[in-house]
Amino acid sequence: MNLVDHEFLKYMSRFDDCPFTLVLHGERHQIGQGEPAFSVVVRQIPKVKELMTSTSLVLGEAYMDGDIQVEGELYPALRHFMGQMGKFSTDTKVLGKLMFSSMSKKNQKKEVCSHYNIGNEFYRLWLDETLSYSCGYFQTETNTLYEAQCQKADRILEKLYLKKGMTLCDIGCGWGYLLLRAAKRYQVQGVGITLSEEQKKVFEEKIKEEHLEDVLRVELLDYRDLPKLSRCFDRVVSVGMVEHVGRENYGQYMECVQQVLKPGGLFLLHFISALKEYPGDAWMKKYIFPGGVVPSLREMLQIAGELGYYTLDVESLRRHYSQTLLRWNENFQKHRSRITEMFDERFARMWELYLCSCAATFMDGVIDLHQILMSNGINNELPMVRWY
Repeated sequence: MNLVDHEFLKYMSRFDDCPFTLVLHGERHQIGQGEPAFSVVVRQIPKVKELMTSTSLVLGEAYMDGDIQVEGELYPALRHFMGQMGKFSTDTKVLGKLMFSSMSKKNQKKEVCSHYNIGNEFYRLWLDETLSYSCGYFQTETNTLYEAQCQKADRILEKLYLKKGMTLCDIGCGWGYLLLRAAKRYQVQGVGITLSEEQKKVFEEKIKEEHLEDVLRVELLDYRDLPKLSRCFDRVVSVGMVEHVGRENYGQYMECVQQVLKPGGLFLLHFISALKEYPGDAWMKKYIFPGGVVPSLREMLQIAGELGYYTLDVESLRRHYSQTLLRWNENFQKHRSRITEMFDERFARMWELYLCSCAATFMDGVIDLHQILMSNGINNELPMVRWY
């Protein structure tokens, strides 16, 4: 065994919480004690210096390039491995530009669009019919992905305690399903904002198909320009959008919401969360969500309190998101050959790693998913018990 192989094996030996087999040049090495839960074949040995800069970036790229192969299914292996992310190395000084990108409107639009403008055809292949790209809600284990997404939308709308004729703003509205369902079920008027031209195009088509032009509209708009709408809403909802805002902008984001929310109005914030404040993952920032940062639950609650929001309800949907990601991956694998044709094998491996690793980190509690329901100031007109 040469020096590079020896250093790599020594570095990987730190991940010994769950036993696994590391195969180097055909030779099998066991990491940890007990029966190995999975095996990893390494065809190209990474340099330890690079692993010390970013463990996730080096191993992630090696998997994308086929230099690392997992024997068997990827998700179970990641379940065992991703729970040890506290042992990963990340040199934020070396990775400064990647880890802390510009939060200007221009750059954030570029970052958001790099993910959501991949193409509507791509997302239609593996999302459900609602084109909901966020955590579903599984009332039973046998729920289909479509049922789970409908149930998620209904749960959000019930929490918002909507009444006929109310106004609703959806910040980061995606392809528009939540507003479409709100308009049809509760006869509310709604405005959705997005930075993605692809999403806006589909949403506008659906508005016309449903003949809802008089009650719904979608704007290509940065959240910082919300006050320019010159409107105040009874309700505001934001699903999976604040993760793109950046830690330094959370306060401004919450203030912009407050400026368009009526006194006593309700705001539901649905977001991926963490126990503590972290700058994020280098591989995820480079390949999946440029500029993305996961807020901690405590910092969002603190900001809300300082601005005079009253927290009414907090709910964790962590395991629901793990299940959602696994369902997405099932659909992704069914259409993998088509996706490879549209892009290439490296892209397919990248997306598979993203879906499975996120499913694993949600299940292992590395990250969480929270819905916070709050009112803009005191609201004494709501039921005194949970109404959903």
